[in-house]
Amino acid sequence: SKFLNDKWMIKNGFLNDVQEHKPWWWNIKVQKLNLSAPLILLPEVSCQKAIEILQEKGYDQAPVVAESGLILGMVTLSNTLTSVLAGNAQFSDPVTKVIYDQFSKIGLEDSLGKLSCILENDHFAIVVHEQMQFNGNGSSFMKQMVFGVVTAVDLLTFVSRNDKK
Repeated sequence: SKFLNDKWMIKNGFLNDVQEHKPWWWNIKVQKLNLSAPLILLPEVSCQKAIEILQEKGYDQAPVVAESGLILGMVTLSNTLTSVLAGNAQFSDPVTKVIYDQFSKIGLEDSLGKLSCILENDHFAIVVHEQMQFNGNGSSFMKQMVFGVVTAVDLLTFVSRNDKK
């Protein structure tokens, strides 16, 4: 039934424009949101340190990215606190014990319409940018760089500031 669901098809890149009466912002690229650079945590950061960093910097969430660049998931302040208080994690545990590993990614060149479809089911999306990297032997590979984290509030703020009624 997923394949009969247009929103699922858009979210997973199988369909582009299926909405007949699209709002003015539907085809604008994600890069126009002018997101600020995200705070990134390495997997060995402890739950205690993650809470301190997030509170000090004023963030609710941060991507957890391995030094290789692999995106492992997302750590949120509320989930970390809940897990520690419930006894499912210790303050000394690495954040990988409390991360959300189910998350959606979206590219800078993707449309706000696609982002809107993702945000109907997810609280956030990780904005990534593909970058070609070369090894010393000349071989290349594509690496995803985390460019930002976007929420429904970011989309709503953009739409309300730029509303073209």
